[in-house]
Amino acid sequence: MRNIHSYKDGKISFAEKGKGRVIILLHGYLENLEIWDDFAAALASDYRVISIDLPGHGLSDCYGETHSMEFMAGVVKDLMDFKGISKTFITGHSLGGYVALAFLGLYPEYLSGYCLFHSHPFADTPEAVQKRLREIELVKAGKKDIMYPPNVTMMFAEHNRERLAVSLSRSRKIAAGIPGEGIIAVLRGMIERPSRLDLMEAGRVPCLWILGKSDSYIPCEEVQKRVVLPSNAEVVVLNDSGHMGFAEEPEESEKILRRFADRLVYS
Repeated sequence: MRNIHSYKDGKISFAEKGKGRVIILLHGYLENLEIWDDFAAALASDYRVISIDLPGHGLSDCYGETHSMEFMAGVVKDLMDFKGISKTFITGHSLGGYVALAFLGLYPEYLSGYCLFHSHPFADTPEAVQKRLREIELVKAGKKDIMYPPNVTMMFAEHNRERLAVSLSRSRKIAAGIPGEGIIAVLRGMIERPSRLDLMEAGRVPCLWILGKSDSYIPCEEVQKRVVLPSNAEVVVLNDSGHMGFAEEPEESEKILRRFADRLVYS
């Protein structure tokens, strides 16, 4: 069931399940909170799980031409204040991980920990910026339907696409429903985001880093070599996943997240 939170002159959509320690789930690019439905339901047996439609996605309003990571982190913080949540474990998938890192920079005292789920702390490379600019032009030209199908397909490891055809089809349907202005706003926000490697390496709060061995977007071995993890961080590689571990290896992903979350301090 969706809930609505009034934020500034618009609305933010979210879903809430379970009771107890709070886990906030943030979706990725070309997604909305529905991608977490099964995963959130499994976690809700022991946690209070809140999944959020980031601005311009799902049923949440678009708030301007650019949705910076800091702006979206502020939306999460405002919802936490509204719900009376003083500490949470934020799990961010891809784009959601960028938002989690922005939240870490702005509101570290509100975090018991955070998880980068198929995400990373680096700024866009020049090649990534050019790709995002091309996608912006396609959306502006009314050609969103050309842009999103290959992007979504690549999220799943090639060897999982036939097995997970239903999940892949669902992800494509979600992407198709995201308004063009929301896609453009978040693309601009990702282009301008800075590196937050220093924040991740500082280790102010515990970090769980989940990567996929067959991820087409994040080169698993390469990114690990570029980060010096602090003592309170843990990296886990999902050997049978691409960029969608919670769908490709749901039981293993849940086990990893639970094991880490249970060690955190929520007060």
